[in-house]
Parts: sequence; C-alpha cells; structure tokens
Amino acid sequence: MDPADAHPTVAKAALRDRIRRRLRELSRADRDAASVRIREHCSALGEWSACRTVALFHPRSDEPDLWALAERAWSEGRSVALPSFDPASSAYRWRRVDGPGDLGPGRFGIPEPSSRCPEVPTGLLDLAFVPGLAFTLDGVRLGRGSGFYDRLLESFRGRCFGVAFDFQVLPHIPREGHDAGLHGVITPSGSRFAPSGAK
Repeated sequence: MDPADAHPTVAKAALRDRIRRRLRELSRADRDAASVRIREHCSALGEWSACRTVALFHPRSDEPDLWALAERAWSEGRSVALPSFDPASSAYRWRRVDGPGDLGPGRFGIPEPSSRCPEVPTGLLDLAFVPGLAFTLDGVRLGRGSGFYDRLLESFRGRCFGVAFDFQVLPHIPREGHDAGLHGVITPSGSRFAPSGAK
C-alpha cells in the first residue's frame, strides 16, 4: 500500500519511523552547526523583535538546540516560557523561567521549569518555537504521537513556528482535526512561511 493512501494514523506512524531513522544518522557536529543557523533565522524574524514573551523548549538530543535564544531573550528583557508537565491534568502548561536555575528533571528526562515557576497564560505568549518530527510548508506539524503540543497550543493566538532540520520538511503530512497548525517552519536554510499566514 502506498503510504499516501493509508489511514492518517498509519501514514503518520510510517513517517515517524522514517524521520527517526534520519535523526539517528545526524552527527552531533551537524546538529550543532544546523542549530546555530536555525537560531540566527529565528532571531531575525520581525516577530522576535516585537515579542515580549517567547515560548521555547529544552531540546532532546535529536532536536535543534535553541537554548541560546533563551539567553538572548533574557539579555534583551524578554520573558521566556517553557513547557512543564502537570501531573494533575496529565498535560503540559507554560511556565516562566528566568534562568537555568529554574529548570529541573522533567517527565521524559528533559529539563523543565520547576513547580515554583509561575504559570504563563497561553494568551500572554506572543511567539512560540516548537519542535516536531516533521513539518510541511503549509503549516502542518507531525509530533511524536502523544498530542502534548497540540493541546498546549490549543488556545495559543500568537505566532507559532516549527523548527527543524531541512530533511524534516516534507511535501505532505496527513492532518487530523486535533493537529495544531503553524505559521511557518524555520530550518538551517531559512524561514519558510505557511501560505495562509495563519494557523
């Protein structure tokens, strides 16, 4: 069966497997070099200059490393929010972090804001950069299958961009009703905006 003809859930699972294999082949040096270029494109956006609060993420070992953007945001007087798992709701919430000391071990071994960090209402976020396994140029994101980011972005009304390595940009990803849309995707080769310009 052609993956394009498969049920969306099956097709997305096949795409995840394919992208994970590519990510395992990516060297640390290539990841680091690509991350530098991605950060440059992120901070060159007009949305970066205009934002007061930016939502970022602490990277997994196979994701672009944007952490230097947090350091830059703090130096420029911007607030930074990161996802933090809330056991009571089994969902993530945005919490403000003011420095590396605000981070602790997270649910999946990824540093997260500690519970003492203030929660940031989604409506106060101006700009978000989010990870994913794959993206399309029309704003579709393929996550890791848990739906955490889809729920985290449900009420987000700012500008949201995926960040990825170039091979993670695909011509098509099956989209389901719960999938959050993006305004564009940023890769080492540049910033690419969704044609509609909106989620």
